Amino acid sequence: MGFVSEFKEFVSKGNVLDLAVGVIIGAAFGKIVTSLTEDILMPIIGLATGGLDFKNWFYALDGQSYDTIEKAKAAGAATLNFGLFLNAVIYFFIIAFCVFLIVKFANRFKKPAPVVVVDPGPTKDQALLMEIRDALRSR
Repeated sequence: MGFVSEFKEFVSKGNVLDLAVGVIIGAAFGKIVTSLTEDILMPIIGLATGGLDFKNWFYALDGQSYDTIEKAKAAGAATLNFGLFLNAVIYFFIIAFCVFLIVKFANRFKKPAPVVVVDPGPTKDQALLMEIRDALRSR
């Protein structure tokens, strides 16, 4: 089988296509959640914390004080951006919660698979004992 035909077979498998669709939908969903977080939730959280913006929570490692991260970077200072990290953690929890809600909603429509009960046959020991019993009865 040639390389091209192997590649065609690989791409045409359902799992690869499902994964591609999942990645595309995931990217679009990520943009929606980012907008929800940045444009709706973070202003509310900023208002609750007295107008603080998490994006500008940082520590300049050169010991100087800067108003924004951009000014610190323009001055060439290395910064610990714990506000941006906090934003990333909040994004993660929002995305995880949204995915949880979607999965929970989708599971409502799934029908449980029928449980098939199979009568287990006798074990080897039981079969041997039955043979011995039948042999003793036939005497």
